[in-house]
Amino acid sequence: MAHETIPLLGGKSVHCINEQQMEEAVRLTEEDPISAPKIGQILKEVETTLTRNEQAALAFMIIKKLKETANN
Repeated sequence: MAHETIPLLGGKSVHCINEQQMEEAVRLTEEDPISAPKIGQILKEVETTLTRNEQAALAFMIIKKLKETANN
């Protein structure tokens, strides 16, 4: 049976992003004096180096790894 590729961009997701978590992520990225410069630098590199699909894959992998290490 052939494997059908599932697009990473758009469509319905099985993961939900809590609005408060998103707000905190934006705050850390834009306002936090320690985190904002680090995150901004990495985001700029990711946005200029990876395609949108690769960026989506990276985001999913970061979430996966965070879920796997949540109890550590």
